[in-house]
Amino acid sequence: MLFEAIETADSVKPLLVVSDLVKKFGGFHALNGVGFEVRPGEVLGLVGPNGSGKTTCINVITGLYRPDGGTVQYAGKSIGGMSPHKLVHRGINRSFQIPKPFKSLTVSQNLEVALTYGGSRLTVADIPELLDFMGLAAQTDKLAGELTSAQQKMLDLGRALATQPRLLCVDELGAGLNPEELEHVATLLRQLARAGLALLVVEHLMDFVDQVTDRLIVLSAGKDIFAGPLSQAIQDRQVVEVFLGASDE
Repeated sequence: MLFEAIETADSVKPLLVVSDLVKKFGGFHALNGVGFEVRPGEVLGLVGPNGSGKTTCINVITGLYRPDGGTVQYAGKSIGGMSPHKLVHRGINRSFQIPKPFKSLTVSQNLEVALTYGGSRLTVADIPELLDFMGLAAQTDKLAGELTSAQQKMLDLGRALATQPRLLCVDELGAGLNPEELEHVATLLRQLARAGLALLVVEHLMDFVDQVTDRLIVLSAGKDIFAGPLSQAIQDRQVVEVFLGASDE
């Protein structure tokens, strides 16, 4: 099994702890004191209007940006400012809004690259099972550049999973997918959570968010304004104003 249940004495402790996180671009605060926790087996949604800081937050956690304040702790250790490849080897990986596979390589070869450089215990022999899990078994030998946009999203997610992360950040994976594809992705993410992965999911599609997440963090203008389940978020006056009012982008 590629994604066996992870059972540890620390499974109830937060795997990721973000505290007072700040990220500035010049004089603009993209993140201004954001804080939350994610536990193994939990799917935490990160939602908010365009420009609220969702992707910036994931970029800081996964090492693309250095934090300008606050702390990011993973498995009890500070990781703020650590390079992405080192974070991958520690067990943190992600998917992107716009996947960028190696288009001249086959689907299988894309996963081989991830296996080779990602520090995974998986081998080439595990690739067929991973492709089947992602729904890409029929595309094994197809060039990545020939895949549909939905298939490229699945390949992007598959490359992240090939490194066997403990924390997986998913950035708007549902965008552009049809209802059947969304249901498939939701099933995959919930299966990963049941196996013990901690997931941080950025998404705009509220039906998809409701289907996948256990809790939400709502961001507005770089600040977290709500934490809790979607059922409570839709009754929160400030959250409603943020989503129904003018964009803060």
